[in-house]
Amino acid sequence: MKICAIADFHSNLSLKTLPADVLVIAGDLTYNGSMLELGNVRHWLKEQPQKYKIVIAGNHDFCFENHHKEEAKSILSGDNIFYLQDELLVLEGIRFYGAPWQPWFYDWAFNLQRGQPLKEKWDLIPNNVDVLITHGPPYGYGDKTIRGERVGCEDLLEAIKKKEPKYHLFGHIHEDYGDWVFNKTRLINCNVGYKVGAHPTGYPVLFDIEETK
Repeated sequence: MKICAIADFHSNLSLKTLPADVLVIAGDLTYNGSMLELGNVRHWLKEQPQKYKIVIAGNHDFCFENHHKEEAKSILSGDNIFYLQDELLVLEGIRFYGAPWQPWFYDWAFNLQRGQPLKEKWDLIPNNVDVLITHGPPYGYGDKTIRGERVGCEDLLEAIKKKEPKYHLFGHIHEDYGDWVFNKTRLINCNVGYKVGAHPTGYPVLFDIEETK
């Protein structure tokens, strides 16, 4: 199965994705979290060349957390579009798990305090996940801000150590786009966000994955 991964899309309807079996968006579909934006993103998703589209929310996507959340989820359903929020999805033998949370970040959506509140969310990640999708990064990987601060989640890194997904896709920190290996997991900050200082914007990431035996 070939996967094209992006994050921090922010309603950029001119973005070109890459041909693949699955498109994964690791949060921040919108910029303001409005239902109008989400409707436009839905039309954009239908035009993309992949057979399946998997989406999680990010800190900009308020519509999935406020009083519009059920309507927002219904907009991203059907036509092989799947919205995941602390959920497992199996497509053609590949196991995907998606969760939108990150350590408290200003007053945005899907914030949780470090420690037990976040740990409880990561404890929900099942074993034998092939592709883990979160919005926020784990601590120490793809989480360095333009000021040099590490803002990733320590408990998420511990969960990855225990659960050993093959891939972990995330975004959130635009200025630390990249690809790393931690134990048995390939970690990818796949954001395609705007330029930050001298750092270039990211690009869609393409990779192949085989079914877990």
